[in-house]
Amino acid sequence: MLQLRPEDETADSEFNAILQVGGLSPNDVERIRLEKAIPVIDLNDYTGIIVGGSPFDISTPSLQKSLVQKNIEAFFKTLFDDIVDRDFPFLGACSGNGLLGNYCGAAISTTFSEPIGSVEVRITEEGKEDPLLKNLPETFSALVGHKEACDDIPPGAVLLATSATCPIQMFRIKQHIYATQFHPEADANEFILRINIYKNHGYFPAEEANNLITRIKKTDTPIPKIILKRFVERYK
Repeated sequence: MLQLRPEDETADSEFNAILQVGGLSPNDVERIRLEKAIPVIDLNDYTGIIVGGSPFDISTPSLQKSLVQKNIEAFFKTLFDDIVDRDFPFLGACSGNGLLGNYCGAAISTTFSEPIGSVEVRITEEGKEDPLLKNLPETFSALVGHKEACDDIPPGAVLLATSATCPIQMFRIKQHIYATQFHPEADANEFILRINIYKNHGYFPAEEANNLITRIKKTDTPIPKIILKRFVERYK
């Protein structure tokens, strides 16, 4: 599990959420926090990679990016060279989606940003045949909150899920490389934590935090969790 969250509280919560939803124990996973150190990854040591979200935006002008962010983006370019060449099992959520989409040639911008909350996601015809989505409801609720997204489907990718507010909600590269714009690991409590931590990061006006929390408390998003669990079960 590769994490990109500089805050201990959100990083720990995300890690535990992925373990719980995926049915994993800490012994099943090597956890690497990329903002602390850039590792050398040998894919032969792993059966799959999961990447979560972060406050870093790819579309931020280069001069405004921190050295930490630049080092993380350079690391992923090298890692994706290997992942895509091997068709190695990968699931990137939110920031993981943007990093993979950017690497594969999609434009990333703020055009399809989504405020924190729940959206209705629709599985495409191609998605209905994918192992992670097969026999799931055609539409389902998912938690989102992002300042940027893929403007279009990356060249050669298969669009698996879409929404009215963000056309590229889930895609696949080759057969085993996945990305979701929504958060498959998160529940209402997880998002409430992130609202409190990131309320001054530009995702929403800080004064709206309490209203967002009130709305999020009523949200239930079981289907995205099934997608994450299926990924783990398929590649563990």
